[in-house]
Amino acid sequence: MSALQPLVVFNGHLLSGDVSYRSAGISVYISSLLEQLGAGDHGIRLQVHLAKGVTLPRSPLPQVQARVPTGRPWQRILWEQIALPMIAYRSGADVIHAPAFVAPFPAVCPQVVTVHDLSFLRYPRMFRTGNRLYLRSFTGLSCRRAVAVVAVSQFTAEEVVRLLRVPAERVVVIHHGVAPRFRPMPREAVDEFRRRQGLPGRFVLFLGTLEPRKNLIRLIKAFALLKDPDLHLVLAGAQGWYYDDILQAVEQSGLVDRVHFPGFVSQDDQALWYNAADVFAYVSVYEGFGMPVLEALACGTPTVTSSSTSLPEAGGDGAFLVPPDDEQAIAGALHAVLTDPVLRSQLRQRGLCHAAGFSWNATARRTAEVYRRVAHRGAAA
Repeated sequence: MSALQPLVVFNGHLLSGDVSYRSAGISVYISSLLEQLGAGDHGIRLQVHLAKGVTLPRSPLPQVQARVPTGRPWQRILWEQIALPMIAYRSGADVIHAPAFVAPFPAVCPQVVTVHDLSFLRYPRMFRTGNRLYLRSFTGLSCRRAVAVVAVSQFTAEEVVRLLRVPAERVVVIHHGVAPRFRPMPREAVDEFRRRQGLPGRFVLFLGTLEPRKNLIRLIKAFALLKDPDLHLVLAGAQGWYYDDILQAVEQSGLVDRVHFPGFVSQDDQALWYNAADVFAYVSVYEGFGMPVLEALACGTPTVTSSSTSLPEAGGDGAFLVPPDDEQAIAGALHAVLTDPVLRSQLRQRGLCHAAGFSWNATARRTAEVYRRVAHRGAAA
């Protein structure tokens, strides 16, 4: 390590502005983390590498765009395995941070890897073959060779130790944060948004990528059990894989007129969607953290979520927890939250209190601590 602050080379090639599922999840993690790392002095130097044509707006961090396209998976993989190690070596990097599962095989300096979940091992049938094989082949290898593995929840940390055989002392739990824009909003602004979107009078909201592990087919069936003709279900978010199965479930349940698909939701509108909903439902079968749950709670929206995997960490005591495989339980929770004003008020207050304990600033601060520790260990080796 040099006498200067340690230099961290950050692989930001999954940062995306696309109107698709690629702009959710990992892209939000990358942009939020980098924004906060660039907002203060964390005792490090950071060099961010981005895909061709992609920028991190209004950031003081040094940004380097790839000279060749890396939009396709195979292009990105070649870049991270061949170009990134060469860049790190020439830059004199002290640490490489791979923020999404896989690090370069040539370890020219100590590496930090972030693991968001291991759903590709737990639920392989829910992934396309190429994506599943890539993650299965390289995630474990990357994590076992890394000096530190950042897990986004305690649940994910335990999965990394158990399934990938990474020593527990090398795994650090750093939760996601929640952006300040997620907050209770003035009634006038919410009412105007409802008019502009043509929203129904009462609705249950899901917001996230429309893909199998989000358990949307079971949510649709649970919603059908409520038999409330004035209640609607809004499934907002970009289309992921196996989207047609969700449409088929809506048709089979006879809910075509009461289930709505507004599509991708921009970051500017997300808080308004949460504020406008009567209930937020996120009964995913498997999550590494469950960022939308925390966002909904920060907006004061009563939330029903799963009692399994990491979601109790994201929801705390501010969410109504239900088994994700029990349609009757999901329907019962939705009914209780919709009809019991005392319960709604309790969930709102507890949710706001729970969400206040998470921030991207804290995520950045703890991540920078990992960088400095890893760089120090590398210098001492």
